[in-house]
Amino acid sequence: MTPALNLDLIRKHSIPGPRYTSYPPATHFTAAQAFGDLAAAITEDNRAGAGPISLYFHLPFCESRCWFCACTTIITKRREAADDYLDALAREMSLTAAGMDTRRPVTQIHLGGGTPTFFPPDDLRRLGALITEQFPVRASDCEFSVEIDPRRLTLDHVVALREIGANRASLGVQDTHPRVQIAVHRLQPHSLNEQACAWLRANGFRSINVDLIFGLPLQTPPSFADTIDDVLGLEPDRLSVFSYAHVPWIKPAQRLFDDRGDLPNAEQKLAMFAVAHEKLTAAGYIDIGLDHFAKPADELAVALRAGTLHRNFQGYSTRGGASLYAFGLSSISSTGNSYRQNFRTLPEWRAALDAGHLPIERGLRLSEEDLRRRTIIMRLMCDRRLDFAALSQTLRVDFAERYASELASLANLAADGLVVTSPSAVEVSPSGVPLLRVVAMRFDPNATSGSRRHSLTI
Repeated sequence: MTPALNLDLIRKHSIPGPRYTSYPPATHFTAAQAFGDLAAAITEDNRAGAGPISLYFHLPFCESRCWFCACTTIITKRREAADDYLDALAREMSLTAAGMDTRRPVTQIHLGGGTPTFFPPDDLRRLGALITEQFPVRASDCEFSVEIDPRRLTLDHVVALREIGANRASLGVQDTHPRVQIAVHRLQPHSLNEQACAWLRANGFRSINVDLIFGLPLQTPPSFADTIDDVLGLEPDRLSVFSYAHVPWIKPAQRLFDDRGDLPNAEQKLAMFAVAHEKLTAAGYIDIGLDHFAKPADELAVALRAGTLHRNFQGYSTRGGASLYAFGLSSISSTGNSYRQNFRTLPEWRAALDAGHLPIERGLRLSEEDLRRRTIIMRLMCDRRLDFAALSQTLRVDFAERYASELASLANLAADGLVVTSPSAVEVSPSGVPLLRVVAMRFDPNATSGSRRHSLTI
């Protein structure tokens, strides 16, 4: 049985902090990092013996703006925009592949957005052909996921996605109450969610994830409990239950919520999180960490038990050890010791490609210390445990000695029962799992600066 949440401890320790889909987080990327150095990282990553690769494609178009959204999107109803975008995407893939060993196996593909299903089915088929022209994708070995807006889905979309190899889908649901949907400018009858799941399963998708958000305008703990019940009826394999990140200084559309004054307060948000955790764990889902839940037989839950869980820019993953090559505006690539992010506006991204350049806007080269801290933080986020002997061997330092001050800083968390410390290990307790980010921040020397850059951990 999963223990009940300790809400008092969450109230006490929840602070703004990174989500640690990378370390250092993307807020530390800089345009001052030399373009040539970041481009050279591709060559370095493709030396003899390089491992598998993961591919991400950012498809940014949406027909209308969801007012809560913090993604990089372009609002249009002009379907011809998809054709133009694919032309530029093909150029970016060709430029990138020219510096790669394209014989490396592809273990993971993800189509994100925006709304990938904004693209007409034939454009999705064209994208699939572009991918296989450049990279060796074996359907039996590749986890191929796609984000889906049920409002913009047809049966032909589903068929086209299966034809190009997609086998996992993530449905954006967020909330099933019409009044909440109207408040956030995303009207989506639950019948569309049911239809989408039926189509996906009938056409051979092996896994369905549902995205929910708590803390939206007009949500209450009882109403969010109803949403959880509705979604459980879909029998998803995984759920992502996100805390709404209110960042109007970054996303101006969110200022509408401040003007109306209908956002739930901190106590209401915490109660919604507790309701979701209680209902999902009672229904048999495993708390993977942060906002991820999965059925016991799902690959994520299996990886958590086996200690092979990983984390990347799409969240928790079972496919570790792969270099991430990302395409499209705003997308972020990750190689062994570098991150690089594309331009975040369509004109800048396209202009770079028209000039025959990789569309890199900013990035980061990781120092040896960055690499060590990345390993520590990712092990905490994925294993909920730090084994001093294993880390000493991996990092080639005396872990307990080198990070003595960071370990000492855990004393107050240990006193509150969030972590259990010993001379050989640190273990995150069940009470501490909802605050994994807070524990990880103790090993991040920059975590306390610029709190407005991050959302609350709960």
